[in-house]
Amino acid sequence: MTAKDKGSKPGPTPHTNRSSLLQDSIFDLPGTAYASLSLNTAEAARHEEKCIQHQDVESRKGPADLHEPPSSSCSARSGNTVPTKDEVTYPEGGLKAWLVVLGSFSGMLAAFGMMNTLGTFQAYLRTHQLAQYTDSEIGWIFSVYAFLAFFCGVQIGPVFDAKGPRLLVILGSILLLMSIFLLGICTKYWHFLIVFGILGGTGTSLIFTPAISSIGHFFLAKRANATGIAAAGGSIGGIFMPLMLQSLFPRVGWAWTTRILGFVFVVLLVLANLLIRSRLPGKPGGSVLPDFKIFRDPAFALTTAGVFFLEWGLFVPITYLTSYALSSRAMSSTFAYQLIAIFNTGSTLGRWAPGYMADRLGRFNTMVLTVVLCAVSTLALWLPATFLSDTARRHSEPSSAVLGLIVTYSLLFGFASGSNISLTPVCVGQLCDTEEYGRYYATCYTIVSFGTLTGIPIAGSLLTASNGAYWGVALFTGLCYLGALVAFVTVRVMKAGWSMKTVF
Repeated sequence: MTAKDKGSKPGPTPHTNRSSLLQDSIFDLPGTAYASLSLNTAEAARHEEKCIQHQDVESRKGPADLHEPPSSSCSARSGNTVPTKDEVTYPEGGLKAWLVVLGSFSGMLAAFGMMNTLGTFQAYLRTHQLAQYTDSEIGWIFSVYAFLAFFCGVQIGPVFDAKGPRLLVILGSILLLMSIFLLGICTKYWHFLIVFGILGGTGTSLIFTPAISSIGHFFLAKRANATGIAAAGGSIGGIFMPLMLQSLFPRVGWAWTTRILGFVFVVLLVLANLLIRSRLPGKPGGSVLPDFKIFRDPAFALTTAGVFFLEWGLFVPITYLTSYALSSRAMSSTFAYQLIAIFNTGSTLGRWAPGYMADRLGRFNTMVLTVVLCAVSTLALWLPATFLSDTARRHSEPSSAVLGLIVTYSLLFGFASGSNISLTPVCVGQLCDTEEYGRYYATCYTIVSFGTLTGIPIAGSLLTASNGAYWGVALFTGLCYLGALVAFVTVRVMKAGWSMKTVF
């Protein structure tokens, strides 16, 4: 049986610890679900092929060659050698492995589907239970949710290392189900802050971090593909949940709509609990703590600033796009609620395609391209639409151009912004040694999570200050992406120069 028949395995590297990330950092250290999407996947595949070729050469050596030391970083196993952690074999498929992917897909469908439906919840609450509150005050509910979903994940990774996914997914499922079922009886502001913001955000983090990390126990060379399939669950959830809520709100009301969604979550989370599992032995005592000394590296500091601007702007359209559509009078209320589904349709492709491009064009190169598309689409489509709709509202005449602009924007921005999640981890990983990735990633997202905390309330304050006109919200989003563009371009030039042909 060949090495390929047994699965892929990273070979030991005698003089460095770089290959150890494949077990230590990619799938179990970082604090968000997407940290394992594509970091070093191409390199791992090339390393695996090199190991297999080396083993074939070693097996053909004659007696005269036995005194020679291994000529590469890979050494073939002998039957008398106890496998080390660098010789772990990955199934790269099979029923158990793909059932884990299905379980992760189900968990992401519930957890990140809820996150991608923030705009639908916000649009309903601001006209019903929380109509007496400002957009900025309502925005804090959803910003706390997004903050906890990202910030809590920083230390969930080490718990996954030591204990595996079982208890984490069970606890996350309990919190998320409590959140969605209690939403139906919430009537006051503090109810929603605790139930949606705190319970929902913490539950989301507890589910999606181990859901994606578990895939790393079964896949190495095919890890990007497997995690991409699981992560797509979040975008698909963001398609069907807004459509479901929009259809049920007028029929059965808020309470039963959230309960029906809760029953859907029960099915999805039962699958997640049954199927998500780990395979490799635990590593107790792990910790990934921020280390702010590494901000002395200008490239890392600028990358962190770029990611901060991305997340600062990303959740603004997700949260306010439906509210804007309702206020524009350019479309029916039914279609306004469907915009988030259109947005997530673009995002489904945007989660996968940029990662595929990054392995060929370079990670920072691809990030720059997608950030340009985010900035241009916001400033050239959404911003003009806000001016047109504001003018039409003052004259009580709907503008037909607004509908075309906002639908096009939803698709383009949804596609381009998919990279905000999938490419940021690999850009951070490109700036450090692989064994330091967990520390770099934790430091970066400790800062970035505060962008998710403040972006939505700032946009709400701008909306209030402009008397309900959305041009300030769109401009803020566009400026965030311009700030991110400056940061990523600067890092790219610092590391690879001005040549457009350089893959970086």
